[in-house]
Amino acid sequence: MSNHVFQRYEAKYLVDSRQRALLEQAFAGRMVPDFHDEDTVCNLYYDTPNFRLIRHSLEKPIYKEKLRVRSYGIVQPSDTVFLELKKKYKGIVYKRRISLSEHAAMDFLNKNIPRETDSQIAHEIAYFCSFYHELKPKVFLSYDRTAYFSKTDASFRVTFDQNICWRQDNLSLTSPPGGERILQPEQSLCEIKSASSIPLWLVEILNHAEIHQTSFSKYGMAYQAILMDAIHKNRGIRYA
Repeated sequence: MSNHVFQRYEAKYLVDSRQRALLEQAFAGRMVPDFHDEDTVCNLYYDTPNFRLIRHSLEKPIYKEKLRVRSYGIVQPSDTVFLELKKKYKGIVYKRRISLSEHAAMDFLNKNIPRETDSQIAHEIAYFCSFYHELKPKVFLSYDRTAYFSKTDASFRVTFDQNICWRQDNLSLTSPPGGERILQPEQSLCEIKSASSIPLWLVEILNHAEIHQTSFSKYGMAYQAILMDAIHKNRGIRYA
């Protein structure tokens, strides 16, 4: 098991195929593709029975946090996944995660203490699980990600997520990705991630292509779809 800590600013943009092409053309000589080329990212989001975490997040508070398990593609129980505690405070994203096997990750969430390590991050996640009672996997969310990294600044990267899908059944990273779509086929969610500011050349191309920053939560969009479906079926979601 290994531990990972990230601290950065993140800006999100919804782009169409033309705008994405303009951005990727501007990357020439400045950005390089991730060596994985394109990944299918799979996530299990954990929440309380009444969706306390995502409801709080959508209220846009100064501080918010989420718990998820992430894999890259379908995994077997012995394959590596990432157990992530993602926090956001005053616009800065803090991600703390541990890598372990899918089987061990499921044991961790059931028993709060991983068998492989006694790390600080593992303790933080265990405390999170004990603070928010009855955390369960609520949404499986997958997407195809293309990532680029700056040639001169390893902390600066740009990602494009397409085919963003969610579901509430088959809540396992050992299951194939797929579900209900969130975006149109020609749309991508572009995320700019940096430890400092966005370089001027990228600001200029964003302005030229009329690409505007937006507030977008994949899990939040899935929750809103779940809520609307519940309303249409006249069953609602209890928050008590």
